[in-house]
Amino acid sequence: MKNNRRRSFVKQLVAGITGVTLLPSYTATASNSNDKNAVPSLDHSDDSEVFWETVKKQFVFADGLHYFNNASLGPSPIPVQEATNTFRATLDAFPSKYMWGGWSDKKEVVRQKVADLFSVSKEEIAITHNTTEGMNLIARSFDLQLGDEVILADHEHHSGTIPWKVWQESKGVQLVRPVLPILPETVEDIVAVYRNAITPKTKVISMCHIVNTNGMILPVKEISEMAHKRGILVAVDGAQGSGMFSIDLHDLGCDFYTASAHKWLFSPKGISVFYAKQESQQYLKPLVVAYGHDDTSIRRLENYNTRNLPEYLGLGAAIDFHTNIGKEKITQRSYELKHYFKNKLKDNPAFKFRTPAHDNLSCAIQTVEIVSTNVQDVKKQLSEKYGIDTRPMSTFGLNGVRISFAIFITKKDIDYLVKALEEIAG
Repeated sequence: MKNNRRRSFVKQLVAGITGVTLLPSYTATASNSNDKNAVPSLDHSDDSEVFWETVKKQFVFADGLHYFNNASLGPSPIPVQEATNTFRATLDAFPSKYMWGGWSDKKEVVRQKVADLFSVSKEEIAITHNTTEGMNLIARSFDLQLGDEVILADHEHHSGTIPWKVWQESKGVQLVRPVLPILPETVEDIVAVYRNAITPKTKVISMCHIVNTNGMILPVKEISEMAHKRGILVAVDGAQGSGMFSIDLHDLGCDFYTASAHKWLFSPKGISVFYAKQESQQYLKPLVVAYGHDDTSIRRLENYNTRNLPEYLGLGAAIDFHTNIGKEKITQRSYELKHYFKNKLKDNPAFKFRTPAHDNLSCAIQTVEIVSTNVQDVKKQLSEKYGIDTRPMSTFGLNGVRISFAIFITKKDIDYLVKALEEIAG
């Protein structure tokens, strides 16, 4: 009975993938997980740790590894791995059929699933390779002139700044680099930074949704509203946002949003979601041109001729996995883990949080400093003594480890992390 319930749970997690192509047996997945406990049905109202421990069992890590580094790169759960491998076997069994046309309808199914997740039209979604490609696509597209300005705050990721440097600054376009507060207390604290940076020459604001350094959420909606009143376009690096919490891109109001799906959406590696508002697509030019380059739809931005279609279709499996847990449920869990962790350390003077506290300004990425201890030493001890993988952050005076709380993290995992941090702090 327990095994049957287990199989039912796993099948529900990947519901919707069937019909795309043949699928592997999920009975094997269930038996390999060594789950001895009774498991819940896939009930969106179930907030128990048992539910999330069952979700965790769909992710397989190296022995002894405690993975708190999802903001660098996320894992794919077993169902997504197996679905992608089946797509790969199908392609290799009849390469010319499936590479050129055999999966055309299936690709559109994936596009629709992505569009539904972000509450937009599928005619506003392209499937690219990663956030870096998306930022290059945006930065290279614009015919900006000498003296025009692009605003890039100081916490932008290198992949968000280098494309603007190469494609626009080299032409004499000015890159304006305002300084963001490390620990803002309100959304207005951040909006004011961008407002004060705008001049009559500002053409584009390029910004992160969540900054890579300390997990600070930037107010894309408020900045987009302000920018559009002045005729300024807004491009967003969403690498750390998509999948962590529910996102309605029409509500955010930005013109462009690019996000690697292999972080918080747990897709196969090398797959990205690229959104362009319908009325803003006119500004974009494809990075790669091939037969069909004159397609007027957003598909022209993903026309690479030969590409890794198993990973493309594997994105659909990842979206199914995410959707069948529930994006609102994942949002709630992301904040729950944040608060659980913070409450464990909040009264300990050995620790200093380097991430904004308010839920409008941070979520499932937290950067924490052990006072008077070099972050590289903390990172090394966490890794070598406890098997905990985190990302050290030393820029902007942070001196803290960046910790990611993805949906495969349980409260038991956080207890183990906190114990390790406390022991390192002495």
